[in-house]
Amino acid sequence: MSRQNINRAFEMEVFAAVVAAEGFTAAAEPLGMTASAVSKLIGRLEARLGVKLLHRTTRKLLLTPEGSAFHERCLRILDDIDCAEHEAAQARSPRGRVRINSHVAFGVHYLLPRLPAFLERYPDVQLDVALSDAVVDLLDDRSDVAIRTGPMPDSRLTQRRLGASGRVVVASPAYLQRAGTPRQPQDLRQHRCLGFGYTRHVDAWPFTDRHGTAIAIPPSGQLRLGDGESMRQMTLAGLGVARLARFHVDADLEAGRLLPLLEDHNPGDVEEIHAVFVGPGRHVPSRVRVLLDYLGEEVARDLGSRRGNPAQVS
Repeated sequence: MSRQNINRAFEMEVFAAVVAAEGFTAAAEPLGMTASAVSKLIGRLEARLGVKLLHRTTRKLLLTPEGSAFHERCLRILDDIDCAEHEAAQARSPRGRVRINSHVAFGVHYLLPRLPAFLERYPDVQLDVALSDAVVDLLDDRSDVAIRTGPMPDSRLTQRRLGASGRVVVASPAYLQRAGTPRQPQDLRQHRCLGFGYTRHVDAWPFTDRHGTAIAIPPSGQLRLGDGESMRQMTLAGLGVARLARFHVDADLEAGRLLPLLEDHNPGDVEEIHAVFVGPGRHVPSRVRVLLDYLGEEVARDLGSRRGNPAQVS
């Protein structure tokens, strides 16, 4: 049978119904089919995909690992179809649930403060927000949008660049009064430098020496942390020196709660900020698209306009 003659949406609907009902017979009646017809359809689907989706026993059906992954994608696609039909038939504004995963610093300082206005603009959209600096797989996590910084090598995902922020080495006035102020990057080896407790793209802090030559100083200290906001809080508490995104500590620098260090040796590197989602863009549900547009308009503009932040916006 040619691909265009296969009703893949109906196949997904039947497969999802079988999983929900935990059996062919229980799924058949609501679908207006016989149990035999349901079983044959699932068999044809497995044959076409070339994988086993279900383990059949005398008592129940069990999803295989491939079947579990396929089931999650089916639910997402069927939900998108439902939303598209609602919007087309009723001419309503975007509706449905959007799952967002953001790294903590961006979530606390940029995303969360802007969500009330977004929800007021789109009252039929519901948001599930999780903040974590751990890198998640959007498909496994069932997130619709992830906000991430740094290189984005996963080609399965579509990226929308929101902007880029410079980075700055900072410490609190109380810490510097107690430990002294580093004048050269090498001085950091005698300081408590706060590090991250997970693998990062850059393990050492980059600087330039007085001749403009690139050098790198690995942070070493008593404390390692799992997210940037915790690191900011510990730096404010005077526990050591940290290197953070400038947008993250811009307000602290303006208020004098933190002081910039070694700016003459700052290499001027930037960390890009992306909204990452499953694409391509023309197939993104409208509930996700309006969120991406909102972030592109509001957050990117603010990243580029804050004083003292050499951010670049798309």
